[in-house]
Amino acid sequence: MAVSTMLSVGNDGTRSVEILSFAQQVVLGRWFALFASFLVMTGAGGFYLFAYFSKDIKETLKCDQTTLNKIVFYKELGSNIGIISGLMAEVAPPWCLLVLSSAINFIGYFKIWEGVAGRVVQPTAEYFCFYITVGGNSQILANTVVLVTCVKNFPERRGVILGLLKGFLGIGGAVLTQIHYAIYGHETKSIILLIAWLPSLITLLFAYTIREVRIVKHPNEFRVFFQFLYVSLILAFFLFILIILQKKVHFDHLAYTFVVVAIMGLLLIPLFIAIREELVQWNLTRITRFVKSQTVTIHNRFISTPLPTPKTSFFENVFNKPERGEDYTFLQAILSIDMFILYLTMIIGIGSSFTAIDNLAQIGESHGYSTESIDLIISIVSIFNFFGRIFSGFASEILLEKFKFPRPLMLTFTLLISCIGHILVAFPFHHSLYIASVIIGFCLGSQIPLYFAMISEIFGLKHYSLLYNFGQLSCPVGSYVLNVLVAGRFYDEEAKMVGNNSIGFTCKGELCYRNSFAILTGMSLLGAVISLILVKRTNEFYSGDIYKKFREDMDSLKTEVELYTIDTKIESDSVNVGSQSTDTSM
Repeated sequence: MAVSTMLSVGNDGTRSVEILSFAQQVVLGRWFALFASFLVMTGAGGFYLFAYFSKDIKETLKCDQTTLNKIVFYKELGSNIGIISGLMAEVAPPWCLLVLSSAINFIGYFKIWEGVAGRVVQPTAEYFCFYITVGGNSQILANTVVLVTCVKNFPERRGVILGLLKGFLGIGGAVLTQIHYAIYGHETKSIILLIAWLPSLITLLFAYTIREVRIVKHPNEFRVFFQFLYVSLILAFFLFILIILQKKVHFDHLAYTFVVVAIMGLLLIPLFIAIREELVQWNLTRITRFVKSQTVTIHNRFISTPLPTPKTSFFENVFNKPERGEDYTFLQAILSIDMFILYLTMIIGIGSSFTAIDNLAQIGESHGYSTESIDLIISIVSIFNFFGRIFSGFASEILLEKFKFPRPLMLTFTLLISCIGHILVAFPFHHSLYIASVIIGFCLGSQIPLYFAMISEIFGLKHYSLLYNFGQLSCPVGSYVLNVLVAGRFYDEEAKMVGNNSIGFTCKGELCYRNSFAILTGMSLLGAVISLILVKRTNEFYSGDIYKKFREDMDSLKTEVELYTIDTKIESDSVNVGSQSTDTSM
């Protein structure tokens, strides 16, 4: 039955009903949910802009680097303590968590802005620690809903989904920076205010549209994801070229306005792709429903009774674990050796990369870079963070599908490459921080989709919201150990040695971060070695068809549609033959 035929059937009243039905399908469909998720994740990218306003907090508190890094730790803590979010996601609808995320994002960052803008009398470090935890926690709420919902909506393409969504999160910082320039100019305190209201508004607008949708077989699904990829890459290249131009050419307010209009246009292109695919999905859904309504009368060919899903207790069979790829309980997963190895590599890998990114402003300052150059470096990290997420999501999916190349081995290579970026910070040369920012941003971006795809693949999707948030806890652990206890302390000790206490605990020179980043290099090497253990343990699992059970369900539905089409054609041909015989007899 052709799509065009289905759309043309009926009178004007029927057609109006169909238009309304299609509009509802668009707004509540999984493709529109994916588009809305792109925007929500872009807004959540404000989390990565701490380096822009960290100096304002430091000047407000008149504190040392260790104190500032403690605030960074609470930022990481708030944005990664998501066990409560995971538990809520098990029972609460997605819109509920998104509305809550919108509210606490605004409260957290608005109070931080009040602190640095002088609207709070003598704010303390504890004040900023508390509110940056609140603001950071909004990100994990939004991440939990968006990632878990979209992975369940597209279970066969979870690597690609995680790469795209995490990619938009990574590029969000650069997008918000351009919007900030257009609205507020280059005043750094106001970027906190932008992070407070804009992501909150986006999340609130799309709260009800991001939802789990029953999957219907979709033709050429992977092709559609590549179209989303092309749009996102165009956006990333546009921002990258723009950042380079802004370093060389002065942009006035009108120029920034045109830039933001162009960015908004690129962000809206996925909407038109989503509408087109929802049209295809809408017609496929109608065909499927019609087929299912006819399966009882056509030779009883498709009658089947699904087996009831056995319910398992939260504490049941904790040490009697299922095969990899099956649905683990939460306790089965977190008490497994696979999770321990994966978790340890996350603490090392993500902790090292976040330490580098959160200290970029101070690294650039200590190495003698100008404020404009530091802003450029931070934007470069955001752009290449995006490239890394997109690359690992799509590349790991293709390599796994075509060559059975395991994701843990790709993680090993990523950790090894990140060592180069850390070395360039420890032993800098002229403009080496630009190269380091490219490598560190790309490697951080590459690691994140790999980690969370592996969690979903090895331990199943049933409790993915909880397991995703458990994995996120590795970030504040790594950040505290490597950022506060290592980078912050070495920085302050070097500042005292060179006698810079009189200028606000500022360290100048290449030695400020040498020891700490030499340690980060060694830790990343250790993480690569540990990840090889996971490669060996999961080699057999990744050499098989890890998405077989999802594909079998879809193939069964496809077979029903094809068989029904054959039967319909046979019956139609029989009627035509009978009609021709009657005409002949007359």
